[in-house]
Amino acid sequence: MAEIKDPENTVIIELKDGPVVIELLSDVAPKHTERMKELARRGAYDNVAFHRVIEGFMAQTGDVQNANMEKDYQPSRAGTGGSDLPDLPAEFSKLPHDRGTLGAARSSNPNSANSQFFINFNDNHFLNGQYTVYGRVIEGMEHVDKIARGEPPASPDRMISVKVASDV
Repeated sequence: MAEIKDPENTVIIELKDGPVVIELLSDVAPKHTERMKELARRGAYDNVAFHRVIEGFMAQTGDVQNANMEKDYQPSRAGTGGSDLPDLPAEFSKLPHDRGTLGAARSSNPNSANSQFFINFNDNHFLNGQYTVYGRVIEGMEHVDKIARGEPPASPDRMISVKVASDV
């Protein structure tokens, strides 16, 4: 396991192929970091599908409203929801959208991020300054690379569990 410097600001996403350890950047995007930890501690991200996965670009997940329960999964609705919490204001920074960074998904409104996020497969610098970067994969990127592709994937991969490292 990667060296975890700050367990309170680290999340572990369990995927079918193994764990993905993400260092949250609380100094850069404190509201987004707190939101991810709050939803993880509620178990809201457990079993949520990766509903938009584009080869060479990114894997998007976190629609806790529409994509978490197998029986309720509707590909046409996945990606349209958030959580029961209010949307977050943008926390743009100078951090680039490099391979392995976590970005806040949102609508065309920059202040509409809620629960959804994406992990960049490649350096996607065209997103810089337009989407909040609030974490980076420090271990397990090879598992992210194996997530089923599609918009939505025919048989989507899911986050088995998402836990804050200090809680495990």
